[in-house]
Amino acid sequence: MRGRICFSVTNDLNYDQRMIRICTSLQQHGYEVLLIGRLKKVSPPLSQHTFRQKRLRCWFQNGALFYAEYNLRLFLFLLWVPVDILCAVDLDTILPNLIVSKLRRKKRVYDAHEYFTEVPEVVRRPRIQRIWARIADWAIPQFKYCYTVGDALADIMTKRYGPAFEVIRNVPVVTQRLRKSESPPPFILIYQGVLNEGRGLEVLIQAMLKLEHVELWLAGEGDLSLALRDLTSELNLHKQVKFLGYLNPEELRSITPQAHLGLNLLENRGLSYYYSLANKSFDYIQAGLPSLQMNFPEYSALQEKYEVFELLENLSIGSVVTAVNKVKPTSDRYVILKKNCHAARLELNWEKEQKKLLNFYAQID
Repeated sequence: MRGRICFSVTNDLNYDQRMIRICTSLQQHGYEVLLIGRLKKVSPPLSQHTFRQKRLRCWFQNGALFYAEYNLRLFLFLLWVPVDILCAVDLDTILPNLIVSKLRRKKRVYDAHEYFTEVPEVVRRPRIQRIWARIADWAIPQFKYCYTVGDALADIMTKRYGPAFEVIRNVPVVTQRLRKSESPPPFILIYQGVLNEGRGLEVLIQAMLKLEHVELWLAGEGDLSLALRDLTSELNLHKQVKFLGYLNPEELRSITPQAHLGLNLLENRGLSYYYSLANKSFDYIQAGLPSLQMNFPEYSALQEKYEVFELLENLSIGSVVTAVNKVKPTSDRYVILKKNCHAARLELNWEKEQKKLLNFYAQID
């Protein structure tokens, strides 16, 4: 055994493809891995994996009281769990990991999945943003080993907090499920991910009013689940907009190739989204799907190298309608993008990216 690593997140584990990939790779290469998350009232049974999993039960389900309770329970748990390396995944688990690593003299890692202080849910609440910013400014500089999901975020965080952030992209494993041939209408658009603010979901639904023979599949749930269903009903779009609900990773890998065009349309409402490099972008490529992306730095860089996206300069109903019509399966543009996806998927996959992960943790041993 190379060492015992404990990762901490605040989700319920089943749908976290990124952490499943990371933990599986490390477990397969000689580490003993434990992934800690939360047990929600609606959490399904844990999916089985090669690594160990633990979910902490909380009385409070959201807001400040949830974060306070979860961090306290996580702190108490980490005090006694056998471990060599403690890894805080994002800012909302950093304090227990930092304090316990000091008390127990254990090595610590910070995994920044996003620019936490710049996500829309935090940006729109200045007081909350200031609190998280103070935590980040105090805690992150005390981590020697750090990584994040893209070059842009790595540069920003290194300059702001001090430690050098390495890059381990959130790319999928190679899959054999590809769209073999183009079927007749409807033309299917798919969005996979949480249904939260800042994802352009209201715009997408409204754009469906101007798109004929097109369906929109929403794979996921979130804070806007009820509001988006109400909007769909209000616009009488229930035949065009399909809510697929929560899907486990295996279900998602099966459904995504059934669509024609992927969607990742973030609003520019904070640096976290502007400098993001979402895993769904790579998931679409791996499934052989062209996708619509915003013309933000990371997606622009990928487009310049691989040409697998249609980039939008601004997010509006009109821009979405124009882009979708431009890349329908019968268009020459679509054929080019799809061909490029098939080539790019052989390079942008976890089988190659995990080498960076293994090298990163090898330096800590």
